[in-house]
Amino acid sequence: MAKFQCKCGATLSNSHAPNDVELIVYDDREWDDIINSGDLIAPFTMPSPRYDVWRCNECERVYVFEENVVIKTYAVEDDT
Repeated sequence: MAKFQCKCGATLSNSHAPNDVELIVYDDREWDDIINSGDLIAPFTMPSPRYDVWRCNECERVYVFEENVVIKTYAVEDDT
């Protein structure tokens, strides 16, 4: 379980399950490999995604982690 401070100041945590912070995101190739593996897919046998992805509930920024290091940050743009 981990905590992280968003750029907006909110504290993000995945210590509760389920939570609204941690997203399960597979890219298309990862998902294709899982589906075509020939194994039965059960929730407890699903491999972890390549990256951890967290979303701030306050400002909706999205953080992409690789080995516990932020490698990308995405901020919501206002389209108005």
